[in-house]
Amino acid sequence: MARYTGPKTKIARKFGEAIFGEDKSFSKRNYPPGQHGSNRRRAKRSEYAIQLQEKQKAKYTYGILEKQFRNLYEKAKRSRGVTGEVLLELCESRLDNVVYRMGISPTRSGARQLVSHRHITVNGNIVNIPSYTLKPGDVIGVREKSKSLSVIENSLAANSNVYEWITWNTEKLEGTFVSVPKRIQIPENIKEQLIVELYSK
Repeated sequence: MARYTGPKTKIARKFGEAIFGEDKSFSKRNYPPGQHGSNRRRAKRSEYAIQLQEKQKAKYTYGILEKQFRNLYEKAKRSRGVTGEVLLELCESRLDNVVYRMGISPTRSGARQLVSHRHITVNGNIVNIPSYTLKPGDVIGVREKSKSLSVIENSLAANSNVYEWITWNTEKLEGTFVSVPKRIQIPENIKEQLIVELYSK
């Protein structure tokens, strides 16, 4: 399996921030792993290394592999608007990400699993493709047979996030992808311009 399934805290420490969400282990040791990780006087990194790390951070954050991410970049480059911002907008429009944003799952990897296991519907039809790109107006819901799953109930009960570009109906367990989010509405700490500069070389 190509998707990363290793220790997430180790990756979070590499980037210096909890990119996978709340992490108690990271808060205790928020410096890079390895014997020299706690040494604050680290060697100065090259411009390429900084750009590469930013791309890796974005890929790990959204759980996207290199080929998919490169395809998203090419699509963003052909689109109107600022390439870096469009790239993040495309990442946010993925079905697995929106399922996570709606609070149906506490993590993106969990959301990906719910989609793959056919628990999620789009406009009333089951969609099991995590990378499915949503369009404004699409209605995302939990399949009738899956509404009693404890993992979904617990996640929704603990979710307190509100986003302007999606709505959620607690009674029906469905929400609407109102619009593609603008960069200012995306909370992820990603310097998308560095990714564009890396791919432009």
